[in-house]
Amino acid sequence: MKKVFLETYGCQMNVYDSELIKSILQKNDYSFTTEENDADIVMLNTCSVRENANRKVYERINEIKSRRPKKNEVLIGVLGCMATNFRKALLDNSKLKIDFIAGPDSYKHLPDLISQVTDAGQKSFDVTLSEFETYSDVYPSREAGVNAWIAIMRGCNNFCTFCVVPYTRGRERSRDPHNVLDEVKRLVSDGFPQITLLGQNVNSYRYEDTDFTDLIKMVSDVEGVKRIRYTSPHPKDFPTKLLRVMAERPNICNQIHLPLQAGNDRVLDKMNRTYTKAEFLDVVTEIRTILPNCALSTDVIVGFPTETDEEFEDTYDVMQQVGFDTSFMFKYSERQGTLASKKFSDDVPEAIKTERIMRLITLQKETCLKKNEAHVGSIQTVLIEGESSKKDSTDIVSRNEGNTLVLIPAGPYKQGDFIDVKITGATPHILRGQPV
Repeated sequence: MKKVFLETYGCQMNVYDSELIKSILQKNDYSFTTEENDADIVMLNTCSVRENANRKVYERINEIKSRRPKKNEVLIGVLGCMATNFRKALLDNSKLKIDFIAGPDSYKHLPDLISQVTDAGQKSFDVTLSEFETYSDVYPSREAGVNAWIAIMRGCNNFCTFCVVPYTRGRERSRDPHNVLDEVKRLVSDGFPQITLLGQNVNSYRYEDTDFTDLIKMVSDVEGVKRIRYTSPHPKDFPTKLLRVMAERPNICNQIHLPLQAGNDRVLDKMNRTYTKAEFLDVVTEIRTILPNCALSTDVIVGFPTETDEEFEDTYDVMQQVGFDTSFMFKYSERQGTLASKKFSDDVPEAIKTERIMRLITLQKETCLKKNEAHVGSIQTVLIEGESSKKDSTDIVSRNEGNTLVLIPAGPYKQGDFIDVKITGATPHILRGQPV
């Protein structure tokens, strides 16, 4: 039985895909190890969203090879978005010595790809994008925990000019809702109290007459599902009826990830985001009208091609007005194959990008502290995730409904428990609480 070491980079969809990969290979008599040096095969499930992610993978491949004595050779496979986007560069680079690559729609072919290498001694690849593959017939092999990811759809039709996803993951296709429900029921029986529904744009989910709001209501009705989250919706088509369902259903968390990307209309148009600054703020107003206590997070890109100082100020203004609970902020980096890389020059100097992102980071830190301090004194229900990873800590890690980390003193709690705590302290990044 061949041993596989699998390493995952990037987004939650890649985490879910790695669970699919494990299930597929285990059914074909492969085992998995947590020790890289014990493995016969090392697979890297990659991300291709930012340049830094690519660089990490190249460095990691060289590191794996350098650690192995020649008598203990290892096969190396590159999977995921980078495999699709850089197939030729990966296979033709003699220094990397990659043995096989597989794109996000080709994981069922991994046993055959590995056999081609071991039996025929030749490199193999499959990066075909499918119009139909949803892996609905594969139950992912998950580690025990409190949250389970479920991909309800794959691919994307939005074609934001900075994004490679439509080219590396293909076009949108949605899973049968009854198939999703079967997976949810099995997850409940496996002991998972929280489900997170995944899609590049969950608003776009549609299977025959069932849309995303219909689906989340169906999931909410499954007995035993304690918490439901979803990511990510798109501001351009956020449905009001979804907010009303969230307000009615206590097991759907009042927490929304709403990607902004930029706050200036001209830049948003160049990004092909299909909404304006005012329209984005209107969505936020509607969310807070129907869900007054909803936690909001976002994504922001600074230094998109031709972005001026004045246009960046529009982004800063939106961040100030909204006051996001969490923000994921990035400097623009050109991605091979995207419309932005073909049409626009990456002309904003690195120093200016750094200055802009540091301003946003400072603003977000101040916002987070203010919002977290407002929780002090409140009673909140938290979900226990486990012990703190810090060696010198006796804290237990939990999360509230808004997905904020809450540390509580060690006690007779186990992973998956829900307990009420009184919030006693706050920093920009965490809350502290005492069980009540």
